[in-house]
Amino acid sequence: MDTYYFKSIPSKYRSAYQRYYMLQNLNTIQVACMVFFCLNLAIRIFTYLVPPSITHIHNYPEFSLANWTCLVITPIFYLAGYQLIKQFKKPSNLAISLGYVLTFCIYLLACGMLFNFIATSDPSNSIIIYLVALIAVASVYTLEYQETLLLTVVNALLFTLLLMYVRADPTEIIYNELLLVVLSGIFFFVSRHVYTYRAGEYLQFRIIKEKNIEIEKAGAFKNDVLGMVAHDLRNPIGAIESIALLMEMDELDDDTRENTAMIRTSCRKAITIINDLLEVARNDNSDVLNYTLVNMNDFLRDLVQVWKHMSDFTNQLKLTVPDRPVHASINPEKFHRVIDNLISNAAKFSKEKDTIELKLYEHKNLVHIEVKDNGMGIPANLIPNIFDRFSKAGRNGLKGEQSTGLGLSISKQIVEMHNGRIDVQSEEGKGSTFIIRLPEIEAEI
Repeated sequence: MDTYYFKSIPSKYRSAYQRYYMLQNLNTIQVACMVFFCLNLAIRIFTYLVPPSITHIHNYPEFSLANWTCLVITPIFYLAGYQLIKQFKKPSNLAISLGYVLTFCIYLLACGMLFNFIATSDPSNSIIIYLVALIAVASVYTLEYQETLLLTVVNALLFTLLLMYVRADPTEIIYNELLLVVLSGIFFFVSRHVYTYRAGEYLQFRIIKEKNIEIEKAGAFKNDVLGMVAHDLRNPIGAIESIALLMEMDELDDDTRENTAMIRTSCRKAITIINDLLEVARNDNSDVLNYTLVNMNDFLRDLVQVWKHMSDFTNQLKLTVPDRPVHASINPEKFHRVIDNLISNAAKFSKEKDTIELKLYEHKNLVHIEVKDNGMGIPANLIPNIFDRFSKAGRNGLKGEQSTGLGLSISKQIVEMHNGRIDVQSEEGKGSTFIIRLPEIEAEI
C-alpha cells in the first residue's frame, strides 16, 4: 500500500478526494462544537454551584473569562460550519472550508492548553493534555501533509508562548520544548498514517467503481450486440425453414426428404438457441418487470393443458395443487418460460411415457413449485454448475437433444427477478426435482 507522509494521492483523484474528506471534516466539526459547548456549559454550571474555594481553581478570573469566551466563540464556529456545509457545492468554498477547519483545530488545541495552564499552572500536565488533543485532532480530521506541518508548527509556537506566559523555570522550558518536538513528530505520524489509511480506502472505492462502470458498459454493449445478431439471424433461418417446408410439399425421393427434414430440425435448433440468446439479452437489460397477482393453481392448470396437447410430447404430466387458491405476484410470460424450461428438461432426460410430476404447495409463507422426473438424474459433480450461463453441465438428452447451456440459467435469472430462488435435488439414475420458492401474496377478497 502506498504511503502519503510527504505527498498527496494521484492528481487524477486529488480534487474529488479533497472535497470528499473536507465535507466529512465540516460535519465532524459540527459534532465537536456541540460537545465542546456542552462541556463548557457544564463547567460554567459547576463553577456557579460550587465556589472557587472548594474547587481550588487557580487564576479563577482568567479561567472564568476563558470559559465565557468558549461559550461565545463555539456557537459562532457551529453556525459558520453550518453555512459552509449548505453552500459546499460551490468550488470556491473548498479553500474557505480548509481555512475554517485549520482555524477550528488551532482553536480547539489552544483552548485545551489555555484552560490547563490557567487552572493548574503546571506545564508538565499541560503537555499531556496537549498530546491527547493533538492525537485526537490527527485521528479525527483528514489533512494534507502541508496543512499538518502548518498545524504542528503553529501549535508548537502557541505552546512555547504559553510556557513563557506562566514564567516557567528555564530548565523546565527546555525540557518541555524537547518533549514537544517528540510529541509533534508523533502528531505528524498519526495524522499522515490516518490520511494514508483513508486515502487507500477512497482510492480502492474509486477504482472498484470505475471497474464496475466499465463492466456495466461492456455488458450492455455485449447484450446489444447479442440481441442485434440474434435478431438478424432469426429471419434468414426462418426463411430457410419455410423453404424446406415448401420443398416437402412436392414429391421428393427418400434422400431429399430426409435432407429437408434435417434442414428443418437444424433450423428449429438454431431458432431455439437464438431465442435463448435474445431472452438473456432482454433479462440483462431489464431492471423492472411488470408483475400481476396470479392464481397459481389456474396458471399451472392452463400450462399443463398446453403441454398435453403438444403432438411431440409423449410423457405423462401429473399436476397436484392444493384445494385453496395460492397466489403469487409474477410476470406470467416470463414465468411461463421458467416452467416450460423445467418440463422440457424433465422430458429430455426421461424415457417416453415416464411421468413428470408438477406440484404446487405452500410452506413457511412461500409458494413452492416442484417439477420432478424419474429420469437419468444429474451427476453430483455437475450440480454446483447446473445454473451457470453456458454451463459445461449441459448434456444431450436421451433422444440426442442438444443443450445450449442457457435454459436453466435463464430460469434462475427470471426466478430471482421475482425475489425467489430455485434449487435442485438429484441423484444419478433416479431422477431430479427442481424446486422454485416464491413469496406468497394474500389475495384481496
